[in-house]
Amino acid sequence: MRLKRIIKYVFLLILLGFIGFLYGFSNHRNEQKMIKKIEVQFDSEEPYFLTQLMVDKLLIQNNKSIQKQAKSVIDLYKLEEKVLDNPYIEKASLFITMEGTLNTFIKQRKPIARILTSNSSYYVDSHAVKVPISENYSARVPLITGVENKNDLKDVMLLLSKIIDDSFLNKEIIGIHLEPTKEYMMTVRSGNYRIELGKLTEIDNKIKKLKAFYSKVFLDSTISRYKTINIKYHNQVVGVK
Repeated sequence: MRLKRIIKYVFLLILLGFIGFLYGFSNHRNEQKMIKKIEVQFDSEEPYFLTQLMVDKLLIQNNKSIQKQAKSVIDLYKLEEKVLDNPYIEKASLFITMEGTLNTFIKQRKPIARILTSNSSYYVDSHAVKVPISENYSARVPLITGVENKNDLKDVMLLLSKIIDDSFLNKEIIGIHLEPTKEYMMTVRSGNYRIELGKLTEIDNKIKKLKAFYSKVFLDSTISRYKTINIKYHNQVVGVK
């Protein structure tokens, strides 16, 4: 009885050792496989800033493309960090399949406005992260002028968030200018008039007044007669024709 139990344990140990050997052998062979292919997938069908070829050029290790390098030498963590260093990329995820394909999922930064200062021009995304101007893609976003420092940018981001959240204003507002007095002037898509917003106080109320004014002048088609629409005063809209 005792002998049978010993044989059973010995057999179990041999079986476990054999399984461990097969796993180690299989893992070793897998690690020695080469990266055969690189596949890049973007989270949006929009072209934006990057192409697959541009992402391929980011996937460099040991000063050469990771394609045809052994899987065992690929440091996915460092490679992912390198991809994320690109100013156009918000998120990235990399993994290698058993067949030797490096899959790369990319989320590009989506610009919500273009900032034009006295000495530079750049986009910003919804997190107020600066995104360089690209030769590959020109975003149709509002042009912001008069912003010269971080505090100005922080304030204009608040105004932009209100505009983006409103489906009508998101299509209507094409430009925002910050005056030296810290008052805002907006240009629109529907005509040559300007909207004087004033300072960033009672923004929700000002937007409500503007939309109420719009509902009337768009209905009777008199919007083209105006040069300025002033909504900065309390409880009134002043239209200058």
